[in-house]
Amino acid sequence: MFLFGMKYMGDGLSLAAGARMKDLLEKLTRKPVLGFLMGVLVTMVIQSSSATTVMSMGFINAGIMDLAQATGVILGANIGTTVTSVLIALDASAIAPFCIFVGAFLMLYGKKKTQRHVGQVILGFGLLFMGLRTMSSSMSPLKNVPWFQNFVMNAKSPVVGLIVGIIFCAVIQSSSAAVGVLQAMAMQGMMPLYFAGFLIAGINIGSSTPVIISSMGARNNTKRAAMVYLLHNIVGALIFVPLTLLTPYTQLLQQYIPDPVFQISFYHIVFKVVPGLVLLPLTKQLVNMTYRIIPKQSHEDELRLEFIDENLVTTSNATIAQIHSEVERMIKLVRENLLLSTAAMLNNDLSQAKTIEENERKIDFLNNGISSYLVKINVMEMNEQDAQYVARVYQALNDLERIGDYAEILLSLTEKNVDQSFVYSDKAKAELAEIVENDMMLYEACVADFMAQHTQDEELRQLAKIQRKISDQAAQSQVNHLKRMRAEECAAAPGVGFVEVLNCLDRIGGHSINVAEASLASKSF
Repeated sequence: MFLFGMKYMGDGLSLAAGARMKDLLEKLTRKPVLGFLMGVLVTMVIQSSSATTVMSMGFINAGIMDLAQATGVILGANIGTTVTSVLIALDASAIAPFCIFVGAFLMLYGKKKTQRHVGQVILGFGLLFMGLRTMSSSMSPLKNVPWFQNFVMNAKSPVVGLIVGIIFCAVIQSSSAAVGVLQAMAMQGMMPLYFAGFLIAGINIGSSTPVIISSMGARNNTKRAAMVYLLHNIVGALIFVPLTLLTPYTQLLQQYIPDPVFQISFYHIVFKVVPGLVLLPLTKQLVNMTYRIIPKQSHEDELRLEFIDENLVTTSNATIAQIHSEVERMIKLVRENLLLSTAAMLNNDLSQAKTIEENERKIDFLNNGISSYLVKINVMEMNEQDAQYVARVYQALNDLERIGDYAEILLSLTEKNVDQSFVYSDKAKAELAEIVENDMMLYEACVADFMAQHTQDEELRQLAKIQRKISDQAAQSQVNHLKRMRAEECAAAPGVGFVEVLNCLDRIGGHSINVAEASLASKSF
């Protein structure tokens, strides 16, 4: 009931204010200090440092936030999660039944979503304290169990405390809940602060488990963000385990804070705050450390606009040149994916699958990023030539992105073939190779004309001939494939995939022509 109430309250808070928190997190993280404060605020609201960190990891993947900005948020998130321990220390169990009644009433009869979300928060709050009171009461008989009393009261080993804390939090995946259990034991006088300090250090290291699991298989910067979360808690353990061992720190807390539940809450808060304040000015060094732990790969690139400054919207020649360079970057990525995906398809080779997927993410990001920038440019005054260029680029971007999509579809079809051990016949491969060659030739010619921004009518007619040839080859290849299947020269099973491949190659040619047409000299917008 305690764990469910905590999760239910956090989910309700997230539903009630999570979207607003997400927007704030996205907008106010340009400076590490602001990111730090936003991390504290968001985690106080949604009651989960892991969720805030995973949210930041999502922003990194989307190119909205870089690793340095996310570091401030993560450090703040570690502090925001301590609010739960303060709520538990205040002990609202006396009003828990009333909260459960009010929360359930709002959830059942609330007419608006906001009312139902608030009801969920209140119900979760009541369940949390009802569970806490029940858990605390059930621990009372343990006072009379000699071996348990002897273990807890004489437990002084930091190694045991760290290991138990790590395992315990890794299992329940919530440092707030784990510390809450310690506070429930403290209510019954069964958790000496000295040993609780070691447990809290282990609990906070163990709280990194869900974040690390979320980062598995993700891009490297996401893994580095998870590493920041882990390093924050390791630094806390490196500071507070020796402090507890070698100084009268816990005795001082017991002297000035008589309530054992508040003692644990205070220890937990200081454990989170001190490393955060130490590491915040060292954000750059912390990021560099994550790069040493997870080195930068040769293919790795952040999702960002390399040439365009989104905060500087002008219509000068320099801005047009920046757009030109960014579009050229996108064209190169599309070309690379075409070459890699067609080679993978012809050879049933998936060794470059990760590179193709990474490139596709960049292509999608560039399409959205450049398009958004062009919209900003378009509402401003500009000369006719610049206005036409903006319109042409805007038109071509969608076709370039679609060509990239077809390259990814070719990869997925190849993956199916490899999974099911399908192999095209030599004749089928030869036909595909010829169409691929024409597709690449057409793409190169079309993007060259587009970059020159002066496609002539005669040039477009010549390019259209190549495109029609590709369509005719694809249609003839389908006929040939049916004949080979009837003659049992080709297996029937790969047939559907073969037709899809031909359709992709045909459409790549069609979108290539559209790119060239976007820069037609006789075309006006």
